[in-house]
Amino acid sequence: MKYRDFPPMTAKEAQARYLGGLDFVLVSGDAYVDHPSFGAAVIARVLMGQGYSVGVIAQPDWKSAEDFRRLGRPKLAFLVTAGNLDSMVNHYTAGKRPRSEDAYSEGGAAGKRPDRAAIVYANRCRQAYPGVPIILGGLEASLRRFAHYDYWDDKVRHSMLYDAGADILVYGMGERAIVAIADAFAPLSEGGRRRSRQGGVEGESWRSQRGGVPKNIPGTCYQAPNLEGLTNYELLPSFSEVAGDRRKYAAAFMAQLQQGKVLVQPHEKGYLVANPPAAPLTTTEMDAVSALPFTRKPHPVYTKPIPALAEVEFSLTSSRGCFGGCSFCSLTFHQGKSISARSHDSLLVEAKALTKSPNFRGYIHDVGGPTANFRAPACKKSRPCPNKACIGYRKCNKLEVSHSDYVALLRKLRQVPGVKKVFVRSGVRYDYALYDPDETFLRELTRHHVSGQLKIAPEHIADRVLYYMNKPPAELYERFLLKYRKLSEGAGQKQYVVPYLMSSHPGCTLGDAIDLALYLKKSGHRPEQVQDFYPTPGTLSTCMYHTGLDPRTGEEVYVPRAEREKRLQRALMQYYLPKNRSLVREALRLAGREDLIGPGKLVPPEKPKQGGNHVKPKPGNKKPDKNIRKGHRAK
Repeated sequence: MKYRDFPPMTAKEAQARYLGGLDFVLVSGDAYVDHPSFGAAVIARVLMGQGYSVGVIAQPDWKSAEDFRRLGRPKLAFLVTAGNLDSMVNHYTAGKRPRSEDAYSEGGAAGKRPDRAAIVYANRCRQAYPGVPIILGGLEASLRRFAHYDYWDDKVRHSMLYDAGADILVYGMGERAIVAIADAFAPLSEGGRRRSRQGGVEGESWRSQRGGVPKNIPGTCYQAPNLEGLTNYELLPSFSEVAGDRRKYAAAFMAQLQQGKVLVQPHEKGYLVANPPAAPLTTTEMDAVSALPFTRKPHPVYTKPIPALAEVEFSLTSSRGCFGGCSFCSLTFHQGKSISARSHDSLLVEAKALTKSPNFRGYIHDVGGPTANFRAPACKKSRPCPNKACIGYRKCNKLEVSHSDYVALLRKLRQVPGVKKVFVRSGVRYDYALYDPDETFLRELTRHHVSGQLKIAPEHIADRVLYYMNKPPAELYERFLLKYRKLSEGAGQKQYVVPYLMSSHPGCTLGDAIDLALYLKKSGHRPEQVQDFYPTPGTLSTCMYHTGLDPRTGEEVYVPRAEREKRLQRALMQYYLPKNRSLVREALRLAGREDLIGPGKLVPPEKPKQGGNHVKPKPGNKKPDKNIRKGHRAK
């Protein structure tokens, strides 16, 4: 690949490609990978497809403003994103320990971005070129668009729009919003070309000529000094109210999930105004975005691989959006419940292109989205119900289940010349699959699309915990296992299920964790990795963690917050490891379950303390041998 095949990342590239300067400079916390699974690449390509010039500053040196001047002053705006992940999640484990690797950096190196990257980058952009508008986007900004609980500070923070001092915040999947913003900054001239190319309204004079930020763009938030002229809005509890009252926080969070009208939240310096979400892309629009000239490669400036690319390089994104509604997942808050799906033709074109790659070995690693087997809306309603779960601990009686389109797609992909195998790895909703009276999907999944192990996410086995997680009851998981084994055997395949399980979720007591450990022992599952609940912005579970309330009902919820209890719950999930035995015994004693300690039980009893290499003293010698260490003498 040549440099000119990518958005420019250096001044030399920018000058060679755009003599008149850049309309937008996109600042990202990730290394730049020109692939449709990377949000920065999608936004850059969408704007370039609309005739705008875009340059990229990836993982700049944030210690000063100098690196933010690398591409010159943007004519219209800076676009700022922390990257594909929240920068705090990228940096720290659920135990708040620093991570040693960053999959979105060259060579997997850690430390290439700051904490709260979007805020830091926005401030540096302002220092580099005062007066240029700053537009926030990406997951970090999207999930922090309202006043929100921050796990790392253990307090409620302002909307990121205020903390960053930016002009506009784009939330959700931003293609529609960013084009609307760009057109508001630089509308089409009579000749049909963007005025920005002809020296139209530039960033510094934009506020005075346009009268402030564009206000009615769906999928955006902005700051307002007052509410003059604003109608048909819902006023949320203010920042100071949600910061000081857990019930106000829970009420505000539930209102934010509705996303059906303009939401206004008073802050200390005015009002945060959040417009309703942008409409989901149609199939035609999804296809158009996928057809943009992505190189699917890292920018040539990098000499080492970007690890995150390996996960998606030979995968196909067939849909976006999720009506699964898991309490601990932020997808509903970010992408929404509506499903957008690409056409079969679009996916077949991409699959054929994959086969031309010199690194392709005949295996398409995944065909899916947030949930692989969601390819259609949950029901016939024009938009999802704001206060009702489509599927989860209970399913809506209006849920419509069909896998026919997905089965037809997978069959076509299996027939593409050069494709040996098509896997499904991005997460199958086993409850949705079971609700389908037609077994064709499960039969073909087990026969053609599993590489020995199917990863699914029951998350727990205690129904009370599953209720708080909004995951299906344990009985449904057991039914799925039986059917999966039966179909695998019928296909002559020896295949296994690898369950994702979570400890310390709100509502999970030590007794529930013990029940899970007993289930794992009985079923023979020995999870090699376990996941602690991670309170990230924008999830119902995080609201429970912070408030101790179930925001759906207002009822109190037990929350395991103490680090010691988290360690005990985590150890119970791996009760079989010798290093965990003392913790497991401690947990069992605390729960009054000493009956589970003993030979053949959940954990063996403690071994009697033994001394060191005791040497019996010779007759007449009353002193012990000097080689016996102090404190370890035999009794």
